[in-house]
Amino acid sequence: MRTPIPDFTQKELSGIATILQRRYGGDVALELADSELLLDSVEGALTECPTAYWRARGAQFVIFKVADAGYRCQFFYTDADHYGTGRDEYDNLATCVLTLLRVQADHERDSAQASSHATHADPSGGEYQGPAIL
Repeated sequence: MRTPIPDFTQKELSGIATILQRRYGGDVALELADSELLLDSVEGALTECPTAYWRARGAQFVIFKVADAGYRCQFFYTDADHYGTGRDEYDNLATCVLTLLRVQADHERDSAQASSHATHADPSGGEYQGPAIL
């Protein structure tokens, strides 16, 4: 049987809050929750993990504490629209949070560029070439 994962410490929470304050230029409401994660696919049992959650710029973010010094993270927009960082687990909380914020900012930028290009495409699927000269 797995030992319970300790809650986020005040130092960990302060570290997250400081990074978010620097990123967004002000206080961000950080909420605490618990999530059930499958940490060991062989064991097959769900494990209750302390979770830090916040919302910003249209996205929702979660940091899962999966061990005394182990963290996982993701951001999402809807229940079906989740993104990770490409890395399963972090042993440094600051690296976890900063990487999550960078990946989300990259996603936000890429989505804005894709939307911008989509508005310049013609209905036939070809690229927009500017106004037609008649």
